[in-house]
Amino acid sequence: MRKSNTERIDAVVQQFMRINGIETPYNQYRLINAWPTVMGADIQRYTGDIFIKNQTLHVQITSPAVKQNLLMEHRVLARRLNEHVGAQVIEDIHFY
Repeated sequence: MRKSNTERIDAVVQQFMRINGIETPYNQYRLINAWPTVMGADIQRYTGDIFIKNQTLHVQITSPAVKQNLLMEHRVLARRLNEHVGAQVIEDIHFY
């Protein structure tokens, strides 16, 4: 017999994470780990440190030419990364 007050497990887990303050750190972790998948192996080869601070993704790029190309697309890249995670995690990307 099915109860009338059932909820989907993903909604319960998301609510639990939000209540306990771990939803944002978890989404940040997922976004950082999505960088190689979204950007591909060619960009990953030139990627150094990567972290999020104040809704800005900070990415170290070791090639000036690659960095310049990524700078021109930073808004599009931020949108693609957020879409991959399924949440608005970052507003911008800073390459250094």
